[in-house]
Amino acid sequence: MSTLKEADPASPAGSADPFKHRRPLGDRGFQIMALAAGLLVLVILVLIVITTAQQSSNWFSTAGFKGIFSTTWDPGANKFGAMAFLYGTVISSVIGLIIAVPISIGVALLLTEVVPRRWGRPIVYVIDLLAVVPSVVWGLWGIILLAPWLQHIYASIASGLNGVPVLGTLFGGPNVEGASFFTAGLILAVMITPIVTSLSREVIATVPVIDREGAYALGATRWEMIRGAVWPHSQGGVVGAILIGLGRAMGETIAVALVIGDSAQITGHLFYTGYSIPAAIALQFGEATGGEFRSALIGLGLFLFVLTILVNLVARGIVERSARRMRGA
Repeated sequence: MSTLKEADPASPAGSADPFKHRRPLGDRGFQIMALAAGLLVLVILVLIVITTAQQSSNWFSTAGFKGIFSTTWDPGANKFGAMAFLYGTVISSVIGLIIAVPISIGVALLLTEVVPRRWGRPIVYVIDLLAVVPSVVWGLWGIILLAPWLQHIYASIASGLNGVPVLGTLFGGPNVEGASFFTAGLILAVMITPIVTSLSREVIATVPVIDREGAYALGATRWEMIRGAVWPHSQGGVVGAILIGLGRAMGETIAVALVIGDSAQITGHLFYTGYSIPAAIALQFGEATGGEFRSALIGLGLFLFVLTILVNLVARGIVERSARRMRGA
C-alpha cells in the first residue's frame, strides 16, 4: 500500500521553482520569444553605442576634451565645439517642460477628479489626437504663423523689461527674433503636453477609490483629498511621466530645427536664436561629406542618445522607488 507524504504546512503552496517542472510547449515557446525580444533590444542599443562611438572617435581624439566642450562651431576653421548645441537642447527642453507640466497635471486632475466621465471623454479624444500630429506640422505652424506673431510680442516685452534686473537679462534688449529658444520651448510644450497628460491621467486613475472616500469621510475638501490621498499615491508615476516628456523634448528634431534659429551661441536671452543637437544633425549632415565634420555630428548624436537614455533611466528609477514606497506603506 502506498503511503501519502504529508505536505509541510510551512512551505508555500505550489513549487518554489516553477522551472523544475515541465511546462506546456506554448508556454516555453512564449518564454523563449519574450527573452529573445528583450535581449534583441539590448543588443541593438549596445550596437548603436558602439557604432556611433567608432564613427565619432576621430572627433574625440582630434578635438580633445576642451575642443569638444568649447563654444566654437566653425566647420571652415575645423573647430567643432558641442557646448552651444548642448545648451540649446537643454534650455529649449526645460522651457517646454516648465510650460507643459502645470497644464498637463491640471488637465489630468480635471479629467480624473472633476469632470464626469461622459464629459471628459471628448477631451481625452482631443488629447490623443494632439499626440499623433507629426512634428513637421508643428514646426511649419510655428515658423509660418507663430514665430512672426510672437516677434512683435517679444519686441514689446523686451522694450518693457530692458534694464530690469534678471528679467532684463532673460527677456530684455534689442534684436529679438520670432525664431528663438522660447519659441522652440513653446512648440515643445505643445508637443509633450498630450504625452505627459495621458501618462499622468493613467497614473492618477489607479488611486484606490477607498482612499478618496476615506479622505472625504474625514471632512477633507477636494483639494485636500487630492493633496493628501491622490498625490502621494501617484507622485512617482507623475514624475516619471514628466521625465519621459523631457526625453521626448530633447530628442525632437524637425520642429525645433524650424523654430529655434541657426545661431550656435550660449546666451541667457530667451528671445534670441540658438541651435540644438537634433537641429544641427538634421540641417548640417548633408554638408558633412566626411572627416572630422561628419565625425563631430555623429558624436553629437551619441551625446543625445546617452542623454535621453539617462533621462529615461532616472524616470524608471523614480517610478520603481515610488512603487516600493507604496507597497511598504
